[in-house]
Amino acid sequence: MKNTVCTLAATTLLCSLGASLSAQAAELDITITNATKQIYFTPLLISAHSSSVFLFRSGEAATPELEAMAEGGDIAGLASLASNAGAISSENPAGGILDPGASTTTSLSTGDATHLSITAMLLPTNDGFVGLDSWPIPTTPGMYTVRLNGYDAGTEANDELAASMPNPPFITFGTGGTGVETTITNDTVHIHPGNLGDTDPAGGLSDIDSTRYRWLNPVAVVTITVK
Repeated sequence: MKNTVCTLAATTLLCSLGASLSAQAAELDITITNATKQIYFTPLLISAHSSSVFLFRSGEAATPELEAMAEGGDIAGLASLASNAGAISSENPAGGILDPGASTTTSLSTGDATHLSITAMLLPTNDGFVGLDSWPIPTTPGMYTVRLNGYDAGTEANDELAASMPNPPFITFGTGGTGVETTITNDTVHIHPGNLGDTDPAGGLSDIDSTRYRWLNPVAVVTITVK
């Protein structure tokens, strides 16, 4: 089995082997690893689909379904859109939250699908999500590694206030923040700048502890075995 390493930077994919990228891989084993220190992934959606289907697009406004996922971790709308477009999906392979450093594995029989996409909300963020946008599935069998960035859906100001984000019990928020941002500065999908946070648990700009929940890209590593 060939071992091929690929790197995803923004939306550009560079592959070290000249594998054919035009389609119809029959079986995929997909392992996703949360590569952050203390950021959590909500339930993942992994979809194999045609080149005309996408879950999100950088530089374009988020759909309502993407907004629901990026702000609240709800993948139902995106999964329905993907299914209606003929995609083959694995929903919530981790069985809930994917913790920092943890991995989950799923398998897909792709049929005629030519591209692979992945999404999940990042916690704690306002509207941040980990994403893989329409990665061309190689036809050459082998193991491929892709590093995923965190994206901002552009649907909510990154105020980093507890009242604006999901509050699961495994995340400790501060109080009294005045807000890092008060308005949306980019209303299209774009690379997330990461949490700013601060070290004041009862004030400051942010309710996010920067010593725990600050992060930079990439946020995930995906290993895809094409059989």
